[in-house]
Parts: sequence; structure tokens; C-alpha cells
Amino acid sequence: MEKGEIPVILVEKDTLPAAWEESVIRTWNEGLPIRTEYDKPEDPPSKDVTMIMVIRSPFKEPRIHRAFPGGLGDLEVYRQEVVDGVHDNWIAPEEGKWTYTYHQRLFSYNTEGEFINQMDYIVSKLSESGHSRRAQAITWNPKLDIPTDDPPCLQRVWFRISAGKMGRLLLNMNTHWRSRDAFKAAFMNIFALTDLQKIIAERISKNIKSKVEVGRYVDITDSFHIYGSYYEDFKGFIELIKKREFKDRVWESSFAEPFFEDARKKLKLEKQGEGA
Repeated sequence: MEKGEIPVILVEKDTLPAAWEESVIRTWNEGLPIRTEYDKPEDPPSKDVTMIMVIRSPFKEPRIHRAFPGGLGDLEVYRQEVVDGVHDNWIAPEEGKWTYTYHQRLFSYNTEGEFINQMDYIVSKLSESGHSRRAQAITWNPKLDIPTDDPPCLQRVWFRISAGKMGRLLLNMNTHWRSRDAFKAAFMNIFALTDLQKIIAERISKNIKSKVEVGRYVDITDSFHIYGSYYEDFKGFIELIKKREFKDRVWESSFAEPFFEDARKKLKLEKQGEGA
């Protein structure tokens, strides 16, 4: 690769936390220094790569990295924002609020006043023809996203069913991102999108009356970056990796479940308050 080109990195791991951890470390070590539109004059340039992550077993434990920025309750809230749309009602760009959610773009894409549930299409398409290459959904809306300062990072999701050992049906999923904060966003993104993968597999299973399992997950990001503005904070993550064994850097889902349940209760109370 010519000096000055954006590096292309491939990370392949069995589990989500192992893949995320290596992707972030390799971005730190191998990323190209390059400025962004968000930098302050005193900020160092970001470190940037094009990242391809392959997670062979998205639901194999351990599933959670202890060092992802945010709390476990935040992780459950974010998951529900993506798969259930719990905060779609916060979309109000005319009031200076959110301009979109991934759930809204995937489950209720607005094209000239017609709202299209792209996930329903994917379930229907793969229920009829599991090997179809057309089971995709997009988020980008040129009319809305070109003029905004906060366009969606996730661009497209793609699904296809393949046959595994002993005739097992596997739902493969690819996600494509134009831009991604490697440290502060990617882990939560993948946690939620793999949960969507599982939900789609379950819906297809119900339709075809045959079990469809979660297959490999592939995550492709054009600009996978660590911002120069938080380099000092990120160095703490690097020190953690050096000091602890991998087993002490991760949690199994069972550990997180009480925190997830608390988050669910808070969301339920929030929804009741909005309806009052």
C-alpha cells in the first residue's frame, strides 16, 4: 500500500468483544493520521482505517467487553432503540432534536410519503428464497441526509441464508458503515445489530417452520476512526489491555442481565410518563 493511503484491516474472531478489541487496537497502531470536519484547531488528527470485522459466532459468550464506553443499562437502551424503536418519538429535526433513528430508517423508511418496512421485506424475501441476494435494507436518504450535519453512519444491511453442517440453516449478515467512532460507538452498534440478526432469524424460522440459526456477522466500515480529541482517554484503554488477561476484560451476558432488566423497567416508566 502506498504511503498516505488509508489502511485496510481485516479482523476475524469468534466473539464480539474479541473482534472489537482487536479492531480498536489495530486502528490505534496502524491508523493513518487524518483530520476530520469535527476537529478543533488544537486537536491531533484522528487515526483512521477501513475496517472489515468478521465475527464467526456473534452470540458465543463472553459477549460483552468491560471497557466499552457506557454503562450496561445504556447498552440495553441502545439495543431497544435499534430493534424496537423505543425512541423513534424523539425524531423532531424541526425542533432541533434527532433527525433519524436506525430503527425508523429500517422499519419505516419514508419515500415520498410512503413508509416501507424493509425488515418485513427481508423476512418475506428470505422466507420465499433463502439464497436470494436481494435481502437488503438501506438508511441513506439523499433528500434528508445530504444537507444535515448528522447523517446516519450505518448505510446498509444485507442478509442471506446458507446451509451449514448437517443441513443447518444459517442467517449471514453484513452491515456497511460510511463512518464509525471505533472506540465510542462500534461495540454498542454491533451488539444491537447482531440482536437484530437474531430476531430476523427467528422470524424467518417461524415463517418456514424450520430453524434458522444466527450465522457469521461481517461489519464493513469505510472510515473506522479514533478521534484525536480523546487520545488521552484512550490511552487508559490501552493500559487496561496490557494489565488484564482477556477473561478479566469481558463479561458474559448473565452478568449484565440485572442491569438490562433495570434499564427495561426505566424505559417502561418513561413510556408510561409520555402517555400520561
